[in-house]
Amino acid sequence: LDIILFLVGMMVTVGVLKDLGLFTWIIQSVLRMPRMTGTRFVVATAVLGGALAAVVDEVTSIVFLTALIFQVCDTLKIRATPFVIIAVMATNVGSASTMLGNPVGVLIGYKAGFTFWDFIFHAMPVAAIVMAATIALCLAWFRPQIREMSQRLKERRDRDLGLGPLIKIPYGKGIAVLAALLALIGLHHTIERILGLERNTVLIVAPLFFAGLLMLWRPQRARHYIEQEVEWWTLLFFMMLFAVAGTLEHTGVTSRIASDFSAISGARPMLLAPIVIGISAVGSAFVDNVVFVAAAVPVIRELQCSPLWWGLLFGACFGGNITMIGSTANIVAIGMLEKRYHIHVSFREWIRIGIAVGIVSCLLAWVALELMTRLLPAPHL
Repeated sequence: LDIILFLVGMMVTVGVLKDLGLFTWIIQSVLRMPRMTGTRFVVATAVLGGALAAVVDEVTSIVFLTALIFQVCDTLKIRATPFVIIAVMATNVGSASTMLGNPVGVLIGYKAGFTFWDFIFHAMPVAAIVMAATIALCLAWFRPQIREMSQRLKERRDRDLGLGPLIKIPYGKGIAVLAALLALIGLHHTIERILGLERNTVLIVAPLFFAGLLMLWRPQRARHYIEQEVEWWTLLFFMMLFAVAGTLEHTGVTSRIASDFSAISGARPMLLAPIVIGISAVGSAFVDNVVFVAAAVPVIRELQCSPLWWGLLFGACFGGNITMIGSTANIVAIGMLEKRYHIHVSFREWIRIGIAVGIVSCLLAWVALELMTRLLPAPHL
């Protein structure tokens, strides 16, 4: 329930940020970029997707990114699917950067006892490296489509045409609200230490407390935020899922699996790192990553090896790129594509680039985890 309440608070806050025009302003800023080319557009949307996922959540990020991509592709009269796939993959990678980006991060952070800054120091550098590799792979894979976009953009520049109607958006309040929330979450460990509270207490309560203040500030919209912006069906699904995972732990199934893993690794639990990354990546590719992580959390807790938590995080988030059903962001983006253009994105089209990105991402995560284990003492992991 603590994780569910955290997500409720974040969803309400995101609803307020939508009302304040923050995301619309971000889209307008991309459209205003001077001398836009296909490559610049891909890099801009990928970095923006990763950054938005890190500070709000992956679903909100992909909803606004697909709106931006649809506007540009409709204006240029080109196929939007490749650019949506790139944006989704970047969003999934960016969602591993912080606890806010993905329900997986919230779950792992809370169960492992990691703070917000643990994610900044350990997960964000790895996500940044994987992001660069993902963008490079996508630029090479979708070269013809990106070249076509560059050509269409040049034609519009030559005719002194823009990418759509641009309006001035007041964004100051939205930035202030987001900055205040991030500051409160960023200081949670210090506040907990000063007040003598249990670890991550303020982290879990902060979004809900902040959401309450925002609804007091905007009482005429408070009911809308609770009824429309909070995805109650998704949260109910998570609750039932956590109950199933708890049942597996209570009946001893997870302890048996952890014992088998311990027998494989012996006295060196870090030998399990590639296994955890690989299994979580493959599992998340074919079962939504929240489902897989909820079942895996009790096993990792039994193993009592801190770096394996990061391996589970990276495998779950990066493995979500392998198939079109690997994460919630993938499903949302595909649904928007099919609704907008009445087209079917083939499993084959996605999985070809998805496997390439997934393998490279997981290998880089494994190498990064090994380096962290060698360079950092155990308490810092």
